[in-house]
Amino acid sequence: MPHFFENINFRLDIYVHLSAAMWLLVVLALTFDFLNGLHDAANSVATVVSTRVLSPRMAILWAAFFNFVAFVVFPTKVAQTIQSDIVQPDLVNARVIAATLIAACSWNLITWYWGLPTSSSHALIGGLIGGAFAQQLYWNINDPELHGGNYFGFVQWGLVWILLFIVLAPMIGMILGASIMIGVTWLCRNLAPRRVDRIFRRLQLVSAALFSLGHGGNDAQKTMGIITVLLVAASRASGDFEAPAKVPTEVVLACHLAMGLGTLCGGWRIVKTMGQRIIRLRPVDGACAETGAALVLAFTTFVKGIPISTTHTITGSILGVGSLKRFSAVRWGVAGRVVWAWIMTIPCAAIMAVIAWWLLRLLG
Repeated sequence: MPHFFENINFRLDIYVHLSAAMWLLVVLALTFDFLNGLHDAANSVATVVSTRVLSPRMAILWAAFFNFVAFVVFPTKVAQTIQSDIVQPDLVNARVIAATLIAACSWNLITWYWGLPTSSSHALIGGLIGGAFAQQLYWNINDPELHGGNYFGFVQWGLVWILLFIVLAPMIGMILGASIMIGVTWLCRNLAPRRVDRIFRRLQLVSAALFSLGHGGNDAQKTMGIITVLLVAASRASGDFEAPAKVPTEVVLACHLAMGLGTLCGGWRIVKTMGQRIIRLRPVDGACAETGAALVLAFTTFVKGIPISTTHTITGSILGVGSLKRFSAVRWGVAGRVVWAWIMTIPCAAIMAVIAWWLLRLLG
């Protein structure tokens, strides 16, 4: 916990030098964070609502609070990955960021309307890849001697970890969820089902809080990284202020606040898919699934700073818990539809960002 208070770094001097266009992009980034809360934070409450431990309204308030206070717990390693380890920082400018955010926000709204629990994180990463690719392509066409032929030279090694954890995060979540469920079943083997239900109705409040902390700690940092790289690009373009060396504290607070407010606005369409259509959950199932997913989020945020998908992680954990009942208990048709949406997120967001980049270029 002390890391936040030891690294307080307000940079309020920056904002008087930002142009109207840069301010608009900061607002758009916070809008994405709000939509992330609207879209993804439903995952934080899906199990606790579906098990009827909390009402939807109380569950959303619970998740929003822990989404917000996560800044006290987690270091900003994920933000640093977004800032410098996905695409080359020198390539990023206002147009790339604008295309990234337009694509990510559009994909979030489309999949929210369809009720699909896709990853806002991967939408943002796909948008960043698409925007950077469009910028690289433009350079290749207009300055071939300097940039010719280097179509994918913008990609950094951090992208490899992200692509790897698209597969690993739900798999690890599934294994942990199932393992915790097996352990709990053995520990409670001599207890009456009613007593087990009563115990886990209380414990699920803790597991839901832990998962919401992990969600806030990992997901809000992605927008922090985008805003920070935008401020660096603005400094490089104007020279009016010193570029921030790390994420400014006001950016940390603003991103967590935006996500918390987005969470308050709900997302019942996705709650229903996650908690009821994939498999019906009891309090003990929900607690085990949330605990498994929270462990994955804590590990990737603390240790490596990998921006993983909370959606993928909790879905994998729910599937792991549900498959222990009997294999047919999982509605694999719904799960398959969700997986296809996962697979399509990064390429679709990247294509949308390329289109947005060229439209912005045409508009000047």
